[in-house]
Amino acid sequence: MGRLTARRPVTRITVGEDGVDAATRRPDALAVEEPLEIRVAGTPLAVTMRTPGHDVELAAGFLVSEGVVAHGGEFRSAIHCGGPGTSGAGAQNTYNVLDVALAPGVAAPVPNRNFYATSSCGVCGKASIDAVETVSHHDVASDPVEVSALALTGFPGELRARQAVFDKTGGLHAAGLFDATTGELLVLREDVGRHNAVDKVVGWAVLEDRLPLTGTVLQVSGRASFELVQKAVMAGIPILAAVSAPSSLAVELAAASGLTLVGFLRGTTMNVYSRPDRITTRV
Repeated sequence: MGRLTARRPVTRITVGEDGVDAATRRPDALAVEEPLEIRVAGTPLAVTMRTPGHDVELAAGFLVSEGVVAHGGEFRSAIHCGGPGTSGAGAQNTYNVLDVALAPGVAAPVPNRNFYATSSCGVCGKASIDAVETVSHHDVASDPVEVSALALTGFPGELRARQAVFDKTGGLHAAGLFDATTGELLVLREDVGRHNAVDKVVGWAVLEDRLPLTGTVLQVSGRASFELVQKAVMAGIPILAAVSAPSSLAVELAAASGLTLVGFLRGTTMNVYSRPDRITTRV
């Protein structure tokens, strides 16, 4: 399995009142970013730049986001295999290619959809809202879940406290899934890509056969973009909370889907952009 961190030499510069006070050479820890090619039954489907680790979860979560998988039983297995040009005797497994097997009867995705995701972007566009509503297998609008505002204010701090790789590199996003009733952190994943971190969380739920993720809160360490709302809706997560701002399209999709979207969750304040009825103020 690939490394989560790498060490590289850097020049550390300290600036004082009168200019540069010191310049020293030292090693620095970086978050590893490598490509992962996701295949289904041997057919290439997508390439994403990710932090190695929990790759099977990443692939499973990605397939949920794309409407290929809706329940744990539809994802059968996955295996790392060699990349292009690595076949034959003595070939080394790069662990950057993952081949997924779906359960019998589950339709394979169309190969020519030409999926491609980077660590910073996903799908966008007004038409995408209609597409998500059409293919989602789970109705988040009907989830009767409630979460206290007080409990929500504690989620970002708990997320940050559990980011082991971020402590070493300062370069990873995090996503955590909380039980809305008990406040328990069910799973946390880190990645250079915010949408990859969410896919890993959703993929964990696939492997645990816990979809749809009713009664949960998805807490993310950055902003709430359209693709994060999309992934929450596709997994049946009713509440998405972010420490930073949502995009306009994210708010539109959340409102159209009946998902509760919380942004700027910092300290004791937050902005609720859709379905505020799920956020209770009772002590």
